[in-house]
Amino acid sequence: MADLMRVQSGARNDAGNDARSEALSYAQQHLYYPVSAYEMDHGEGVHLYDTDGNAYLDCASGTFNLSLGYGHPEVVKAMRDQAERLVHTTSTFQTAPVNELVRRLVDVTPANLTKVHLKVSGGSTANEGAVKMAQIATGRRDVVTLFRSHHGQTMMTTTMSGESFRKTPFPHLMPGVLHVPDPYCLRCFYRQAGPDSCGMLCVERINDFLDHAGSGSVACVVVEPISGSGGNIVPPDGYLPALRALCDERGIVLIFDEIQTGIGRVGRMFAAEHYGVRPDILTTAKGLGGSGAQIAAIVADERMSGLSPDHHSFTYGGNVLAAAAAAATLDVIGRAGFLENVREVGDRIMERLRALAARHPAVVDVRGLGLMIGIEIGDDRGRPHSERAQALARRGMDHGLVLRTSRYGRGNVIKIRPPLILTRDEADLLCDRLDALFAAEAAA
Repeated sequence: MADLMRVQSGARNDAGNDARSEALSYAQQHLYYPVSAYEMDHGEGVHLYDTDGNAYLDCASGTFNLSLGYGHPEVVKAMRDQAERLVHTTSTFQTAPVNELVRRLVDVTPANLTKVHLKVSGGSTANEGAVKMAQIATGRRDVVTLFRSHHGQTMMTTTMSGESFRKTPFPHLMPGVLHVPDPYCLRCFYRQAGPDSCGMLCVERINDFLDHAGSGSVACVVVEPISGSGGNIVPPDGYLPALRALCDERGIVLIFDEIQTGIGRVGRMFAAEHYGVRPDILTTAKGLGGSGAQIAAIVADERMSGLSPDHHSFTYGGNVLAAAAAAATLDVIGRAGFLENVREVGDRIMERLRALAARHPAVVDVRGLGLMIGIEIGDDRGRPHSERAQALARRGMDHGLVLRTSRYGRGNVIKIRPPLILTRDEADLLCDRLDALFAAEAAA
């Protein structure tokens, strides 16, 4: 750690600094997006290593997609073995890996979901396809989502997502999206004291939005059971069952976006299981690839059949190599004791972070399920303080932590989502480093 601190404080030798500057300059000439000065070399388990040999505990699981960490041996073997046989073929033909993945997804999702659409290339296209299914099934058009939601970055899912910053540059967005308040009890939109006395207004008032702000032609409600980019908002007990009841009453399709919550992240295979609610459609991606394979899926109720292949089908969706990786991932996560460990290690982190919050005024709230945890950062009066959160995330590298924040670096919540293989000892190491980070911030 001393070496890590030395390196990150700028004490590299001149040759190393020159080489790093040259590499960064070259990259900035050719990449469309900005990159940091850190150059990573390899990963192993929950750790990422830079080209100077420094190790970082990755609290973001890559892009929240490395559910089994870096280079999980069973996932790597499945991909290697499959690569020697067949990497890709048109979906006109059957293949054993795709057939196996379809079977497994039907087995692990809620019992009403029996139809699998794999011809999607990521979470954005999975969510967009789910909306198309709902529109075809209902003959209606509009979509209801939450204020802080993030459902993707295609033009449709950009429009569906909350947050105005996502949409500002684009002159033509999809019509027919209605945003409603989140179940954010800490900062309740309706200024209620808590879920025990509020009458679940965050669901009940959706009726007012539908009656007075909508078009009268609502196809679906799309919801992340726990918000991903929006601040790790965990809904109160009863919220999702109440939302299910509202959709049933109005004949609206309920879609669970489990791109981030799915594949064991919350300590169950899917958050739908934790909350005991069956959606009409469920989308999954990210962690399904285990150690980074690009795979996504829509799993739907039979009633949602009707979407023609020529209306939503992408070349690399249902890739054979990625399907083999996904099946291996489900093998590992489905083993006895795996998800129990996710819950236990997550509880350990929550316990320690709440103790940390009592010592560090910057921590306003700690919330989460399993290994999907958020640390809300505020000022000395408890008000949201995004600049403080961003500064803490940047300084995390000095303490051997890869940290990301909510709202694509605009929010005030630090997201703690390490690979699901995290051990109790590694969880304590993570919390020790966070404690040191907050102590250093307080002393600065």
